[in-house]
Amino acid sequence: MENTIKKQTEAQVITPEQFLEHYQGHRRLTRRVIEAFPENEFFNHSIGGMRPFAEMTKELLAIAVPGLTEIVSGKIGDFDENRDYGKTKAQFLEKWDEDTEKINELWAQIPEERYQEHITLFGQYEGTVQSSILYFIDNEIHHRGQGYVYLRTLDIEPPFFYDRS
Repeated sequence: MENTIKKQTEAQVITPEQFLEHYQGHRRLTRRVIEAFPENEFFNHSIGGMRPFAEMTKELLAIAVPGLTEIVSGKIGDFDENRDYGKTKAQFLEKWDEDTEKINELWAQIPEERYQEHITLFGQYEGTVQSSILYFIDNEIHHRGQGYVYLRTLDIEPPFFYDRS
């Protein structure tokens, strides 16, 4: 049984550095979606009962750095998507950029062998370190897709979904 576990944790498709670049590529694209919104619509536009994109962005900010901080420190944190990140789109973008740098710092503190470690984030979400980070990315893609729909309803061409440069 021990050999099976060891082989499983040694299996690797991409390196941690490639994984980080993939994640940060999605963050760069999401940043461009935030930038594409007119100021008022970023905070107020919604359709079909969905939240405005600023509220979705708050959720993304509440997951990324707090989740990685918890992974690194092992200290359970609260999931709080109602934090105040400012009253302007520029303040949200400033926070986004600060968090982008913080993600790089935190990522460097995650040893490769931890990616398969079982964790419970925010005291409730179970998975491995890797699956948790993949959830961060999946959730961001989901909300960015909602942002694309909003931009199109505002007659604004969203950034190309495949351009994560």
